Amino acid sequence: MLSVLSVLGRRALQAVPVLLGAALFTFVLTRVLPGDPAAFLASGPGAGPEAVEAIRHQLGLDRPLHEQLGRYLLELARGDWGQSFTTGQPVLQDLMQRLPASLELTLLAFALTLLLGLSLGTAAALRPGSWRDHLCRACCSMGSCLPAFVGGLCLIQLFYVQLGWVPEPIGRFDMVRVPPPPCTGFLLIDTLLAGDLAGWRVAAGHLLLPALAMALFSLAPLARVTRASLLTVLESEPLRTATALGLPRRQIVLQYALHNALLPIITTLGLVFSYMLGANVVIEKLFAWPGIGSYALDALMAADHAPVQGFVLLVAALFVAVNLGIDLLYGVVDPRTRHLQ
Repeated sequence: MLSVLSVLGRRALQAVPVLLGAALFTFVLTRVLPGDPAAFLASGPGAGPEAVEAIRHQLGLDRPLHEQLGRYLLELARGDWGQSFTTGQPVLQDLMQRLPASLELTLLAFALTLLLGLSLGTAAALRPGSWRDHLCRACCSMGSCLPAFVGGLCLIQLFYVQLGWVPEPIGRFDMVRVPPPPCTGFLLIDTLLAGDLAGWRVAAGHLLLPALAMALFSLAPLARVTRASLLTVLESEPLRTATALGLPRRQIVLQYALHNALLPIITTLGLVFSYMLGANVVIEKLFAWPGIGSYALDALMAADHAPVQGFVLLVAALFVAVNLGIDLLYGVVDPRTRHLQ
């Protein structure tokens, strides 16, 4: 218990410069991006240069950059992430309202990635050179080359337009149905808590296609690493000895080979999940998903800087949490790595 707390303490201290770097990066990025928030706010009949300058002064955009940066960091330290002028609400409140939608999509996509990637990689490693191996390589090549939005469009055309198996991709729930009371923010859980099985099926139908689009785009690195790591372990001397001693093939694969091949797989899982958190912007916009990614993209198009900064900071914090979980999982899988944490 004390070792876990010490790891958590060290990681929390190491996260401070990471989050500070993310804050500095977003501050500089929003200042060099084209578009003037003051001009956007002052747009309309009768808006002139005086109105734009007045709004710039009100927002503090006429101050030197170092003063703007100091004010921004001070507000962050107070827990104030700014206010979105497109929604009129605090950025942190907007993000917390939309975060469950993004997490629900990302978690289901990650589960599908885990299932498909491990299955493909394991099947290819057990029969190298077979049709399973060629299928795994083809899926990895296609997943690496095919952009996420292209895969999403193909899935919409096939399963919605042609076959009609899934609902219209216009968000998390049907517009004609009343959503369940927001207990957790996860519709699959809230509908079950409300006893609405029909609503659960509707929510699952809306969730399946964007999650599958994200999974198809993300399973390539996991399947490739699983295949390579498992092949290396299966060709090692201990596993050859176990095979020569007549141990069952199933026991060798499940009890010894997969366990010894887990560390690179776990590392890849952390990278895939972290990538999903930031790369779901396109999928959310394509499927009209009301998550933090589409929220940040809408703010970026409107030159609304505060939501973009808040989105990057939130994703950076989630990255830190995922990396911490991966480090702790290393110690569970291989106790020899605990002294390195």
